[in-house]
Amino acid sequence: MSVSSADDEAVLQFPILIGDIGGTNARFAIVVDANSEPGETRIVQTASFASIDEAIQQAVLDHTSLRPRSAVLAVAGPVDGDEIRLTNCPWVVRPKAMFDTLGLHDVVVLNDFEAQALAVVALGEEHMEKIGPGEPEENAGRVVLGPGTGLGVAGLIHASHKWIPVPGEGGHMDIGPRTARDREIFPHLEAIEGRISGEQILCGRGLVNAYRAVAKADGKEPRFTTPAEITAAALEKSDAVAVEAVEFFVTSLGRTAGDLALVFMSRGGVYLTGGIAQKIVPALKAGNFRAAFEDKAPHTALLRDMPVYVITHPLAALNGLAAFARTPSRFGVETAGRRWQA
Repeated sequence: MSVSSADDEAVLQFPILIGDIGGTNARFAIVVDANSEPGETRIVQTASFASIDEAIQQAVLDHTSLRPRSAVLAVAGPVDGDEIRLTNCPWVVRPKAMFDTLGLHDVVVLNDFEAQALAVVALGEEHMEKIGPGEPEENAGRVVLGPGTGLGVAGLIHASHKWIPVPGEGGHMDIGPRTARDREIFPHLEAIEGRISGEQILCGRGLVNAYRAVAKADGKEPRFTTPAEITAAALEKSDAVAVEAVEFFVTSLGRTAGDLALVFMSRGGVYLTGGIAQKIVPALKAGNFRAAFEDKAPHTALLRDMPVYVITHPLAALNGLAAFARTPSRFGVETAGRRWQA
């Protein structure tokens, strides 16, 4: 086994298996050649399979005569070493073992939000919903964040005629109260070792956490236990606690998005991705999000000019991976330590 660097001229051999592996769901497809769109997408629940190898074999390879020679996988967690553990899923990705178990010859493993960042330039505007004012500057920095099973964050910069994704664990940054009402809610949020990070509010379980905290702050008994129930009740305005919890969620998302926009100076736009963002577009357009996003004195005017989009394509990350698989020269993806070849 050898590990390649970004300077290697060798490209991935087709067919290429692409996979977007999150904490709850994994999505797979095969790209046949450089001119092909991804084939049929197979979506599985990670809890239904003991390992990623088993999922790929049973959900993908057992249903096609195509035998991928390469794989580009995006995983929800930091990519470090030959055994890659996902943050919110018990699967462990072992690229070297895949040579024997799946017959692969070349495996590249990226962070899942690198794939989301690649999707920002792979997808057209028809797959995006604009939230508020601002127009993107061509080739300017961009940032993508997505509340899902966790909170994913990545940057995207343009340099040397390439789009370069910047992965990280920005979802675990501290987040704190700003208003008097916040200070009533925050003591009731479930913390991790004394910390309230973005992921304690801005993800599925975070929304439930926020809902319970709002209820406790008002001495009420929470009625709902799932993000879907809370979101539905808020959008229908049938439960006051759910309405405030989603407003709190949206405001917190706006604050975090604004912080990240400043970090990456994202004049090319801020992109919200994932199922939660898609489901709450009406709440995001209601005004709280943009107000919190722009409330960054002394840089309010700067934020006001930055556009925000919700990516509405249901398979955005897979499209980002497919774009990289077809034309790796378009992207400055560093593969040193993250590419394994038989």
